[in-house]
Amino acid sequence: MGCGCLAFVIALAFPRVAILILWFFTTWFRGVFDTLIVPVLGVIFLPYTTLAYSLVINVWGGEWSVWPLVLTVLALLLDLGSLGGAGSRRRRRVD
Repeated sequence: MGCGCLAFVIALAFPRVAILILWFFTTWFRGVFDTLIVPVLGVIFLPYTTLAYSLVINVWGGEWSVWPLVLTVLALLLDLGSLGGAGSRRRRRVD
């Protein structure tokens, strides 16, 4: 397994860890966001979407064609699914 594949697996399994590693040890997020509040909120609420958005900016140069849109929508659905799953587990535990 190459380094790129390992990074991809880490990003899928632990998106917040991947974002923090990219933020502190690379220039991946430089120029992607105008303010600091957007990536901070992204790490907290939508980590997969934050990674997908930065991938579109860095790899596709910010061009929103079919594949970048599909990737970003899938990331958003993954984020929303994990948020919804956490809420339903919390409700079951209280009942």
